[in-house]
Formats: sequence, structure tokens, C-alpha cells
Amino acid sequence: MSISKSKKNIVITGASSGIGEALALHYAQDHHHLILTGQNEARLSKVVEMCQAKGATVKSKIIDVCAREKLQTWLEEMDQKTPIDLVIANAGISGGTAGTDGTEFMAQMRQIYNVNVMGVLNTLEPIINAMIKRKSGQVAFMSSMASYAPWPGAPAYASSKTAMRYLGHSLRGSLKQYGIKVSVICPGFIESRITAKNNFPMPFFKKADYAAVKIAKGLDKNKVTIAFPFPTYAFSVLIGCLPSAVLIYMNAKLPSKGAL
Repeated sequence: MSISKSKKNIVITGASSGIGEALALHYAQDHHHLILTGQNEARLSKVVEMCQAKGATVKSKIIDVCAREKLQTWLEEMDQKTPIDLVIANAGISGGTAGTDGTEFMAQMRQIYNVNVMGVLNTLEPIINAMIKRKSGQVAFMSSMASYAPWPGAPAYASSKTAMRYLGHSLRGSLKQYGIKVSVICPGFIESRITAKNNFPMPFFKKADYAAVKIAKGLDKNKVTIAFPFPTYAFSVLIGCLPSAVLIYMNAKLPSKGAL
């Protein structure tokens, strides 16, 4: 099937569940060409089948975003066959301090950073040079509302997502000269395998398909930050303006996120 000019070649990492799955299904309905990665073969295969049933052409691969060389080889191959228009670096993991000792705590922090930070760089690296040469393309970084304030109950997750927000905003200015658009996505509590482990109240909890619509619309408009739901975003930005000592004191009283 040939891809018309109106169709996009879209990479989505972490596409086997949650927001990644919802994004794949959303873009599939417009018959875009999807390039999907995930780590669970059964779940990813199901997503591929559903996307194909909606009329999309799909290439998929079971691959860990931490596997730099394997991911690079595959994404470069995909880009050579169908030049990539949009990369959504969605793959990520979450874990907090609840139920961990010192050794587990440090190992978990390293694992979260490997996926949430290095995994994003591994995803971007094989594609960015090609986009620069073409002077076109779009990149979306998956951050979080947790990036707006220190969260003692999930320090690695919150700080890794803060890194993604700052990286995305910084690269937007750096890559503009090459015609590359960059957006940062900051979801609140969205239905996913990550939030399913939370044992505390989640205000303004939304379904994953709601998130997919918000993200797609934001990317179409080339928004700097795609943050939702608005009440959660407004509250996060507001408390983020408080002094660090106050924030740390307040957030230390919140429930800790469960371990990986």
C-alpha cells in the first residue's frame, strides 16, 4: 500500500499498552503508516492486528529501547524504507520508594533512568540526523505532570520526566532552524499499566483514548507543551512555583509510589 502525501510515517515506542496503544489506534483510523515497538509480544501483536483492521500499514518489533544498537539498526532501516515524519518517544516505566531497601532503591533508580532518559535518546539518535538532512520532521517527548515538582515518593520517575520536559523544550529551539518540530507531552493520571499499580487517589483520572486525542491534536498544532487534563496542569504549575523546601515538605506527606 502506498502512503499518500497526507499520510505520515509514525514511530511510537511503548505501543503495546496504555497511551502508546491508544495513540497507535488513533493514528490507525486515518490509515497512517505505523512503526511500533514494545516488549510484550502478545500485547503488541494484538495492537498491530487492531491497527491493521482500521486500515493502517504497520511494522512492529519486540525491542527494548535500552538496546541502543538493535534499536538504531531497526529504526534506520525503517527510515530508509519510509522516511519517518513523527517520532513519539513514549516508552517509559515508573516506580517509587514504597517497599524498597537501599540496594533495591538505587537499582530501581538506575533502571528508570535507563528507560525514561537513555531509552528516549536511543530512540531519537537513529532518526534525528535524517530529519535534519530532510529539514523536516516532528518529535514528541513523553514527560509527566510529576515533572513540575519534586516528589520524594518517586524521585527517579519525577526527575527523569523533568529531564524529558527540559530536553524537549531546549531541543525545540535548537532544531527549529532545521524545520523540525518538538513538543513535550505532560499527561496527568491516565489509565495504563503504570497507574494500575497506584494505591492512592488519582484526581481527574482519564482513559487512554482521551489522552491520544489530546496528544494528536496538540501535535497537529505544533504545541510546545501538550498538558492535560487542564485542572491537573494548572495545579501542577501553581505548586511548582512554591519554594523547594515547601514543596519537598508537602510532597513528602503524599503516598509513595509502589516499586517496580
